[in-house]
Amino acid sequence: MKKNEKTNVMRILDQKKILYTSYCYVDSGVVSGIEVASVLNQDPRQVFKTLVTVGNSGNHYVFLVPVQKELDLKKAARIVGEKSIEMIKSRELLPLTGYVHGGCSPIGMKKQFQTVIDASAGAFDTIIFSGGKIGYQVETSLEELKKALRFELGEIQEAEGS
Repeated sequence: MKKNEKTNVMRILDQKKILYTSYCYVDSGVVSGIEVASVLNQDPRQVFKTLVTVGNSGNHYVFLVPVQKELDLKKAARIVGEKSIEMIKSRELLPLTGYVHGGCSPIGMKKQFQTVIDASAGAFDTIIFSGGKIGYQVETSLEELKKALRFELGEIQEAEGS
């Protein structure tokens, strides 16, 4: 992969004339979101991971939480109006979204799912999330992101020490 390679996410952002910055860390060997934030020299509270869940209704939902936090499944279920939700199995991710684990972006999924971004994102001018392939991240503002993605903000991360 070349450093200047465009992912589908970047092509969608370009198409919708969304201002963004892209990052490539393909050869860094990092895996976890916290390592990604570190390699990119970014605040881990500003770098978000994309999590795909399924509700007891069978509907799927996408949540973005800071990489060093965990999704609070009860809070998440409440926000989307489900009795309960759980993470989907890794093997279900590619057929459902078109993305592999570690390269899942809320932009460009096969289908648009209800998406909730942790409210902490509002504290930053921009947020950083997967560029749709392992080794790629994109950074944009929530205002710009609204041009490509319908989402709401909500309190969905686990409280400290829970």
